[in-house]
Amino acid sequence: MNRRKAIKGSLAVLSSVLLVKSDYAYALNHQVSSDSSNPTVINAGIGGNNTIDLLNRIDQNCLSKHPKLTVLMVGTNDMNSVKHVPIAQYENNLSTLVKRIKSSGSKVLLMTILPMYAEYLLSRHPASFYEPEGVQGRRKQVNDVIRKVADQQKIDFLDLGHRFSAIGKIGIDKNSLIQNVANSNKTDGIHPTANGYRFIALSVYDYIIDHRLPKTDIVCFGDSITKGDATIDRDSYPAYLKKLLAQE
Repeated sequence: MNRRKAIKGSLAVLSSVLLVKSDYAYALNHQVSSDSSNPTVINAGIGGNNTIDLLNRIDQNCLSKHPKLTVLMVGTNDMNSVKHVPIAQYENNLSTLVKRIKSSGSKVLLMTILPMYAEYLLSRHPASFYEPEGVQGRRKQVNDVIRKVADQQKIDFLDLGHRFSAIGKIGIDKNSLIQNVANSNKTDGIHPTANGYRFIALSVYDYIIDHRLPKTDIVCFGDSITKGDATIDRDSYPAYLKKLLAQE
């Protein structure tokens, strides 16, 4: 079977089957088990980071690696109470990040932030903090800024949040692509499950192939959602992306 069709098929399977059964985990691992090349994919995610943190470490953790492609996702911590960044400052910070990466010669793939389960989130952050727009309204503000910056800077844009919202079963279902009590024994509501990281990797891979973006010398730059388990060979989207690209 043509590998391109296989990946398209994988996304279709994830839409209709992964949310009912977790057998897909074996399927993906089996599919990419034969490593024919060794693309460079760097996991530059750090838990708890917001746009201020990324600006502070962009030289050391991103630009010094001389990426041909930088996959950037940041904003979840900016919108929450512990490391909150007002939306106007967030837009300025994000725009600066993109400009600096572009000026280094790297292409940029900018992604929207993921949906979150508000009930869990509000057990850790005061509901009053999100007034008047609420949790989902705050997330929409962030994602609207991400779209705006991508358009203004004329860079590649992937609405990852939309894909998760559409088929991720965000909530308390065991088959949710976001961690909860049923699937992870955690009142998390923000971070992906292992299958969630697989889905991110498939989405990024699909975009890279469709838009003929660089398939090596990639830096995945962001917060804990990029970090995953902090590896490049297990449960993180950079790890799964590297496996998929190794087959090209």
